[in-house]
Amino acid sequence: MADRQIDTLLLSVGHDLPYLSGYTAMPLERLTMLVVPRDADATMVIPRLEAARVTPQPGVFDLLPWGETEDPTAIVGTLSAGARRIAVGDQMWARFLVELLPHLPDASFTRAVDVVGPLRMSKDDAEIAALAAAGAAVDTIAGELQRGEIPLVGRTEAEVSAHLGRRIIEEGHQRVNFAIVAAGENAASPHHHAGSRVIRENEIVLTDFGGTMDGYCSDTTRCVFTGEIPADVAEAYAVLHEAQAAGVAAATVGTPCQDVDRAARAIIADAGYGEYFIHRTGHGIGLEEHEDPYIVEGNTLPLEAGHAFSVEPGIYVPGSWGMRLEDIAVATADGPRALNNSNHELVSVDA
Repeated sequence: MADRQIDTLLLSVGHDLPYLSGYTAMPLERLTMLVVPRDADATMVIPRLEAARVTPQPGVFDLLPWGETEDPTAIVGTLSAGARRIAVGDQMWARFLVELLPHLPDASFTRAVDVVGPLRMSKDDAEIAALAAAGAAVDTIAGELQRGEIPLVGRTEAEVSAHLGRRIIEEGHQRVNFAIVAAGENAASPHHHAGSRVIRENEIVLTDFGGTMDGYCSDTTRCVFTGEIPADVAEAYAVLHEAQAAGVAAATVGTPCQDVDRAARAIIADAGYGEYFIHRTGHGIGLEEHEDPYIVEGNTLPLEAGHAFSVEPGIYVPGSWGMRLEDIAVATADGPRALNNSNHELVSVDA
């Protein structure tokens, strides 16, 4: 905060609050706000009926419950009095900020990600262990898919998505974040919503799934083919496989994020598929499935030990097929560490 000349940090709903305090605010119209002055003690302003859910942490923050007839934004305004530059969380509801503005007419506002982001990006050993455990859990499910143990042909995308979601919970996650299932031409839409389309023989099936386990997220993408793999699909997947491996290998400490994107993208472009790779190569992961650092052209941030992120190039041919291959990786002093280790090949399944 001192480096950024931030006087006060305000965190409400979102993941910065639990990162710093251990408490996740319910997304209510009743305001919860962690007020962190640069030169004074932190205070968590919270609805009285929610206060029992907070684990007290003396010396970390004071708890200030407010009653139903009180104005919590006025309380936050009082705690922030005199602050000239205030940083607010990206996910704070606009209504809370709008209601707060009249109480702090002389303050300017900026994003809290400039303060909390660098802290959250650098995962410690316990956080990496949590990400690895979540990754291993979804690897188990990917292995079932690749061995033909999850029925595909004759089921709808939505049915397979629900199956993946159940398995995510059974493997120890507390929440399913997404379970994309896209068959044939639908796989050309990177974030396709699984629907009533019935999966048929002799087509590609793209699955991208993950959840939250003990606070940290998993995310993996694997493709299978329901029959004999055609030459054009096999050729494209070989390029994708090489590009994904190159992206992981490039993710060394000190390498700018954009150079990891370039390493994967160059292989796809050189093979003639460049126009079909339509998204960034990756995103950071931790408490959120998408967070800093982003592996994308224009992001010159050098990777540091403890940065965790996806490497997930894709090739998408509209009206025909699409494919993506995704691992979570961590930059370490000893080189990149992949947290997903299921089979990276395009597997033909009889399921």
